Amino acid sequence: MAKLIYSAITSLDGYIADENGNFDWAAPSDEVHAFVNDLERSVGTYLLGRRMYETMVFWETAHALPELSDVARDFAGVWQSADKIIYSTTLDDVSSARTRIERGFDQDSVRRLKDSAERDISVGGAELAAQAIKAGLVDEYHLFLNPILVGGGTASLPDQVRVDLELLDEHRFGNGVIHLHYRAQPSEYDRDDPHL
Repeated sequence: MAKLIYSAITSLDGYIADENGNFDWAAPSDEVHAFVNDLERSVGTYLLGRRMYETMVFWETAHALPELSDVARDFAGVWQSADKIIYSTTLDDVSSARTRIERGFDQDSVRRLKDSAERDISVGGAELAAQAIKAGLVDEYHLFLNPILVGGGTASLPDQVRVDLELLDEHRFGNGVIHLHYRAQPSEYDRDDPHL
């Protein structure tokens, strides 16, 4: 069974973008980017909301940019080799290969995907990830804490949900970013769920 993984580059106060939607402070250094690339190699399918897809689809053609760094070119290959499922009620067409649109998030179909997938699945976009977290579908979390406080904006994690976590790994980068890797622990309420 594949794992469903949520990765987020976040401010120290827990936001993926500030109140104006800016996330320029989250641009990874080459060291962080290479680390992310290695984490993402296990991903066979990306589950993305429309806004995250519109940000990430840059990687579909980025490899053609002559000024692209080697580490960024590597990530373009990782992105292009994975399937993408975009959850959107407004998007009519996609501009990337291996991509399909779903009109709504269905936790049962995501469970079936986890059961049948040979490679891991990544969920991206705070709103979509919140739905997966609240449904108890996320198996692992990779949080990249940046040394900045932005004071508000789009939260990286949802409110009004409890998930017990086990710390699996931590890593400190030269630019002050800290990576935290957690595994979700079944709660006492989940112990009868055959998918755990």
